[in-house]
Amino acid sequence: MKTPVDIAVTGAAGQISYSLLFRLAAGDLLGPDQPIVLRLLEIPSAMEALKAIVMELNDCAFHLLHKIIITDNPKVAFDNVDYAFLVGARPRTHGMLRSDLLSQNAEIFIVQGQALNEVASRDVKVLVTGNPANTNAYLALNKAPDLAPECFAAMTMLDHTRAISQLAEKCGVPSRDVKNVMVWGNHSCMQYPDLHHARVKGQAALSLVDDQWFVNEYIPTIQHRGTEVIKARGQSSAASAANAIIRHMTTWIQGTEEGDWVSMAVPSDGSYGIEPGLIYSFPVTVSNGQYHIVKGLDLNAFSLERLKQNEVELIEERQAVRHLL
Repeated sequence: MKTPVDIAVTGAAGQISYSLLFRLAAGDLLGPDQPIVLRLLEIPSAMEALKAIVMELNDCAFHLLHKIIITDNPKVAFDNVDYAFLVGARPRTHGMLRSDLLSQNAEIFIVQGQALNEVASRDVKVLVTGNPANTNAYLALNKAPDLAPECFAAMTMLDHTRAISQLAEKCGVPSRDVKNVMVWGNHSCMQYPDLHHARVKGQAALSLVDDQWFVNEYIPTIQHRGTEVIKARGQSSAASAANAIIRHMTTWIQGTEEGDWVSMAVPSDGSYGIEPGLIYSFPVTVSNGQYHIVKGLDLNAFSLERLKQNEVELIEERQAVRHLL
């Protein structure tokens, strides 16, 4: 039996985690022969709900689930963890300004970043999904100076898979036939799903669809898909978000397919003129557990304008929370 791997999940009693935890315990992340320890973090008022989820996990008798630790202390949750899923965040409520959401969630991710810095494995992979994910990842990273910036990423994988799905549906092909889609920028309604380098069964995607559909239907659909799910379901995306979390981290561990890339929000290195240090979604390839921003793509004026809009939005978000750093 292999040595168990420690995995932390925050917001562990929330609806995304309810879909995520059972998949982790079943081996969907690390495979059918890797035992795991789940270290689950929640706020005190949610501990009873979390205990009920632990009861369900135990009732499943997952043979890979070595131990479950529940806590409201980030240092306990992140102790020597190899993978940290920062899912929990305060949701935006009616009448709340985005600046209010930023300030309230900033405190959560500052504390978590400090705890990761003190107790997590030095090779930890930290995936931030709690919104606003890019700026929350920026805060956590900046409060973890002893960890490499490459330990952190924010999730745009759900936006990426939505972009694949919508293009596949339009072209009448399975999603596996779609390659090189990318989502630039912020995980917000400003994000830019880009098809200029995408291919469908080896053909250029934009040779198969018209520009009007791309600009007026495709881009807004991806940007506002989360809102549409809430309207239809009455709640935000949960199972699809959990699936994207698994897919993002699996790709980070195992690597990307040859000739393809994925979208990840990672620390900018200045590529494509984006200010260094911003957590910005780029197309990336992954090898040996490390992500690499795809360089040298030819971007037209239409694309460059949208990249800049996302950069401006992220700089504004950073400015709103800078006093907390």
